[in-house]
Amino acid sequence: MEIAWRQESEGQGRENVDHKNNGLLHRSDVTQGEHPLSLGKTSAWNQFFEYSEIMEQIDRDVKRTHPDMHFFCGDSSFAKSNQESLKNVLIIFAKLNAGIRYVQGMNEILAPLFFVFRNDPDHKNANFAEADSFFCFVELLSGFRDNFCQKLDNSPVGIQGTLSKLSQLVAKYDGQLQHHLEVTTEVNPQFYAFRWITLLLTQEFNFADTIHIWDTLLSDPDGPQETLLRICCAMLILVRKRLLAGDFTSNLKLLQNYPPTNISHLLYVANKLH
Repeated sequence: MEIAWRQESEGQGRENVDHKNNGLLHRSDVTQGEHPLSLGKTSAWNQFFEYSEIMEQIDRDVKRTHPDMHFFCGDSSFAKSNQESLKNVLIIFAKLNAGIRYVQGMNEILAPLFFVFRNDPDHKNANFAEADSFFCFVELLSGFRDNFCQKLDNSPVGIQGTLSKLSQLVAKYDGQLQHHLEVTTEVNPQFYAFRWITLLLTQEFNFADTIHIWDTLLSDPDGPQETLLRICCAMLILVRKRLLAGDFTSNLKLLQNYPPTNISHLLYVANKLH
């Protein structure tokens, strides 16, 4: 028995030495935080799996970005290169902003920025489209980041607070419309304006019109936040007759599928609300 025990101990000793020589850790040397199945927030493996999921989500969303535009989609090397640039920006943003990381739809906000920089007539500038887009994307979201933070959803600075500001703005300029929407037909802003605000109207208009709107949105010296709310308010005012004549179903359908409109006139009305 003693001989067998010594042989076993010597065998384990040699095994430990072999593991060390091979650069491998013995099972007993692996801490809880280093275990691949650890769910701890500080676990390197847990963080690895979380970021893998984020990267997969970014990859799926980027591939769905403006499928009607060859600039973003298709089998061409140009389109694939643009997709890689979008993914790079979104992945780096997610890693640098642990409190928000990546929220579905951020690809739609990044797309207009990258499109403009990548189509710069000066090819030297166009070559830096990815870096320039990242800088502007970070700056743009710095004013809207609270809308993407789930912990702040119900706070005055979160998305619910922003929706309340829109409701107050509509009540200020068209109390009858606000009352009909939110009281009579019970169409609250979160049913339609959540997407308007979080995606900065990129899903409500075609790409060219979005660029036109963003020219005004980003050129306001007071910042884009209040300008965005005024544009949203103007969107409601422009279809007020249809809204006042509608019920819950028709109004919700109208606002979730906003009709084509004259963008210059929309921006003119929004400016009058300043």
